[in-house]
Amino acid sequence: GSLMGMVSRRKVLFAAGTIAAAPALGASALPETPAQVRFEHGIASGDPLPDAIILWTRISGLERAADITWQVSKDDSFAAIIAEGKVFTDASRDYTVKVDVRGLMPDTGYHYRFLAGPIASPVGRTRTLPLQTDKVVLAVVSCSLHPNGYFNAYRAIADLDRVDAVVHLGDYIYEYGAGLTDYGMGNGRILMRIPEPAHEIVSLADYRTRHAQYKRDEDLQAAHARAPWICVFDDHEICNNPWRDGAENHQPDEGDWSVRKAAALKAYSEWMPIRDPAPGKLREAIYRSFRFGKLAELVMLESRLLARTKQLDYAEDLTYADGKPDKTTFRTKLNADSRELLGAEQRKWLQDTLSASVRDGVTWQVLGNQIVMARVNGPDIVKRLGPDAINALRAVSPEGVRKQLDTFTALFDSADPLPFNLDAWDGYPAERERLYTMLKTAQARTVVVSGDSHCAWANQLRDGVGQPVAVELGVTAVTSPTRWLDSWLPNLQLATTLADQNEEILAADDAYNGFIRLTLTPEEMTGEWMSVSTITSHQFTCFPQRKFSAKAADMVLKG
Repeated sequence: GSLMGMVSRRKVLFAAGTIAAAPALGASALPETPAQVRFEHGIASGDPLPDAIILWTRISGLERAADITWQVSKDDSFAAIIAEGKVFTDASRDYTVKVDVRGLMPDTGYHYRFLAGPIASPVGRTRTLPLQTDKVVLAVVSCSLHPNGYFNAYRAIADLDRVDAVVHLGDYIYEYGAGLTDYGMGNGRILMRIPEPAHEIVSLADYRTRHAQYKRDEDLQAAHARAPWICVFDDHEICNNPWRDGAENHQPDEGDWSVRKAAALKAYSEWMPIRDPAPGKLREAIYRSFRFGKLAELVMLESRLLARTKQLDYAEDLTYADGKPDKTTFRTKLNADSRELLGAEQRKWLQDTLSASVRDGVTWQVLGNQIVMARVNGPDIVKRLGPDAINALRAVSPEGVRKQLDTFTALFDSADPLPFNLDAWDGYPAERERLYTMLKTAQARTVVVSGDSHCAWANQLRDGVGQPVAVELGVTAVTSPTRWLDSWLPNLQLATTLADQNEEILAADDAYNGFIRLTLTPEEMTGEWMSVSTITSHQFTCFPQRKFSAKAADMVLKG
């Protein structure tokens, strides 16, 4: 049932534009009326090329190897089938089905479905990449924490008039369990969205079960059925804040890190509509690019597992002298050249990809990137709220909150502030400058889209000497909590404060869940913060909360 086995057992025949496949030897045909066989997890497509697309589904109720038929049609009647074939699945791939359909026409909408014997799957819509186009519309998403709320943002994407592809920047699933204090479980108990399994996921079976639960969600299924997805993982598909050799949320009693990582990546590869890496390539090497004619190149990065140096941590890495933080020593550590995110191999690939893109006359280079890239210094809370308010708060606060207030005051004093999030690009300043040098060398017209932060951003990125190098749009979460300091600093309005106090941030907002609608034309890019009114009721509205644009001619972000 391995992929290589499947390919070698199957001859693919091309005849008159039809793709047929000989059945896999030794796989039984399905019984005539398999009452127990069903498509519980919907269908999905992904990684579009001008002539190819990945199609995905999973068969529930199968207990032995089987051949599943796939079909591609111009419309949803399937009266005129353009391509069809059979694909083998079994327990070794958790009865998921993935096929890389080739020989398609560019810039063409298709319908597709699967058949398990006489049982038909739902029908999906997908689209190949154009060879020439004057408009691209992408929906950009990140951070979908199932227990914390309904996937209304996914439903809103399914309802869009036009979406050429959905770009998922990671945290498609979360690893946490169903304990009283586990992430999102306050809402999870009320909404009866209880994680499966009920414990933190560690084994291959655990990760498969969690993916299966997410894919049973009807709103997520609707978004997958609407358009092809282009995905990368962030951290929670494995566990919180990993680096090359471990993770914040991986403990010694959870076994070997490499075993857990391999299990998470195998499940991700089985359950996501993503083209598997070339033979000999690591599963974590998911960096790849997609070209939308001469209008845009979407370049997806991997910054978690391949090369990331361990995150610095203020609690562990910052020393104090006379009660004051030693920021100079800390900055020396932070700015070290050896701190990296992408690694040498990916950097070389990125430079080559950007250079080729610009050389071929592609207007926009869009970086699909997991973590916020802008310089975001932490909030000066004394400046924002006034010393009297802070002192009054200290007087009535429990010790833990008092400590946190004092830490914030010391670290983020605007005379000499430190970065707010050491897990973001701010924790890797030398690597960020290396990236900016690449963008400048290639003369790329760069739009960075970023996830992970549960906050919407509009940023003008500048290099070490203050020259503008790119624009960044950060996307808020599908359902993960957005406001997290409000419980103990209700008047802070963190996102607004960060925008006010940081030169690169044009605007930031942590009030809503939602997605970004990115529209690219030869003249300009437009990014809209598409916000949903609620995630705790299926009755919701979706509205463009704010709109930002930059002209290709000057790359100045306005909004």
